[in-house]
Order: sequence, then structure tokens, then C-alpha cells
Amino acid sequence: MSYVSASAAQTRNLLPLPGAMEAPSQSGVASLATIWASRYVRVVNAYGCSEPKYLVESPDELVSESGRAKTADLALKHLNRASAAAWALTDDLLSDEIPKHGIPPEAIDPWQIAADTHSLFKLMFQAYAEGNVPQRLSVLVGSRFGKIRQRHTAGDPRVIGFVSMHLHYTGQKLLEKLSPMERSLVCPYFKVMDDHMYMPLRDACEAAANHEMNSPALLAAQHLLSVSTTIARAVCNNVSRVHVGYETYSGRLISPTVRTSSIRDVEMFQVYLCLCALEGNLRSVQRELFPLCVMLYPKLNVSWQLVQDMLKVLRWEMHDHLSPEDMRTFLPHLQALTEMFSPVVFQPI
Repeated sequence: MSYVSASAAQTRNLLPLPGAMEAPSQSGVASLATIWASRYVRVVNAYGCSEPKYLVESPDELVSESGRAKTADLALKHLNRASAAAWALTDDLLSDEIPKHGIPPEAIDPWQIAADTHSLFKLMFQAYAEGNVPQRLSVLVGSRFGKIRQRHTAGDPRVIGFVSMHLHYTGQKLLEKLSPMERSLVCPYFKVMDDHMYMPLRDACEAAANHEMNSPALLAAQHLLSVSTTIARAVCNNVSRVHVGYETYSGRLISPTVRTSSIRDVEMFQVYLCLCALEGNLRSVQRELFPLCVMLYPKLNVSWQLVQDMLKVLRWEMHDHLSPEDMRTFLPHLQALTEMFSPVVFQPI
């Protein structure tokens, strides 16, 4: 809509003033019409070149208050189009999974998903423009993410796959509109958003509230979450060395985009392990994590062998970073998770 308004304003500026074409000759009318038409075409053709890109001259200018505001404005201007393109990608990727998994079609509301994604990106870029760091963003919008996540999973937890992919693809489309330096500044904020949508952080916090301060499950969860990123990076390093040259849907394991997603996924598994320990059962894995992986991984060309190797390395890394007491808390759930993703389960698939 903004494109049409801008073009219309420019076009109005080219129209002759009232009275400028009073009682002209036929040849005069034709001449003026030709001039006006030619100038109109030049305006239209020049639009792409004249569209402001908010280029800045230095990193200092980019991270300044005005620079961050311009980056936010530029991204938000493209948000509607990015959201529409993201849903097309999400639908193309996952539409076949709806009947395969027996998901009621009415459980997936594209309009609500798009509206929620839109509101989250507006909040994120508002925080970015105000100079908040990514860690602060987690505090500012964490509750909002949790509510949206719970709303979409209340009817059918598997809907989170559609919500997560739409959010992820919207972010990728917005990054295409930014300069390389702007992308490097914005990417950490997008990671926070991905983390909050993929991971049951709100559920884990609510489950933790039911424990005493010295609860072994609560202490183990606190200890694991404090080193989860370190563990995830080590796991991804080891798995990528074993699977040299492996190509996923988005590229090689060593590519920056795939590596970021891989680290997030390993962290996601750890958050679910914490939730299992805090709730004392595997319900969250059975209702959310396992169906999500079965829905997404084959589509993203992530093999089950890759997942199995990840879980093996994850076990060793947890053993190296956690105390024996913590490992005793997680071991039953980690063992059950490993068995759920074993070759026997996926042999027929």
C-alpha cells in the first residue's frame, strides 16, 4: 500500500496546474499528453532506483539511535510482503503433512499465525530501535511469545511446526532487505525470537514454579540451561566433523545459516529434557518435540542418522558438563528420547 501511495504522490506532482491547459489546440493536447505520459513512465521506471535503502557510512552510524530506527523502519516496511512470502514457503513445505499426521485443517489458522508473527516482529524492531540488547528482548517479549505459543498448541501441539516455520521464514525474508552489516546486528534478535517459538521456555518456567528451591530436578535444569549453548556448539562441531559435506534443505552443516539452526535445535532438545525432568514424564516430548521432528526433519533433509548421532554426542557432552547427580536426573529421559529416535522406530519410514 505504501508503494501505491508514494507513486500516486509523485504522479500528482507531474500533473499540470489548474488552468494550465485551458483552450489548447488539438496538437497542444497531444503534445502535453505525450510529455505527461513520458514523465510518468520515467517516474515508474526510476522508482526502484530511488527507493530509500537507508545506507549508512559507518558502523557507528548504524548502531546509533537514528541508524537503528532507520533499519527498523526499512524492515517493517517490508513486513507484510515478507509475511505473505513466508506463509507461501511454509504451506509449500508442510501442507502435505496435515493429512499425513491427521492434523485437523481447522487447527491451522494462517491469518492468526500471520497476525501473531506480525505483532512479534513489530515488538522486536521496536525494542531494537530503542537500543535494547538481544538479552533484554528475551525479557521484554518472552511472556508474549509464551502466550502465542500456548495459544497455537492448545488445540493441537503439532501446529507449532507451522507457527515456527512461518516466523523463521519471515525473518529470512526480512534479512534479504538489509545490508550485510545490518543483518549481523539484527540476527541475534531473530535468534531470540526463534528460540522462544521453538522451545517450551514458558512451560519450563511454569513447571519449575512447582518445585522447591533445592529440588534435584530444578537444580539439574538450572545447571543444564546455564551451559546449554556451550553444549550445543560442541555437539554441532562434532556432528559436522562426522558428516563432512552433508547437505540439508538450507545448505551444508557448516554454513552459517544451518549451523545457527542446528545449535538452536540442540538447545531445543535440552530444554525439552529440562521440561521432562521438571514434569517427571515424557508428555511434552510425545506431544510436541517428537511430532515436530517427524514433521520437519524429512522435509528439511535432516536424516534420522544425523539426529541419532546428535543425541549420542549430546549425552557425552552433558556427561562432561554436568555433575553425576544432575546426570542421574536426566538419564532416564535422555535414554527414552534416544530410544524414540532409534533406527528401529524409523526403519519403515
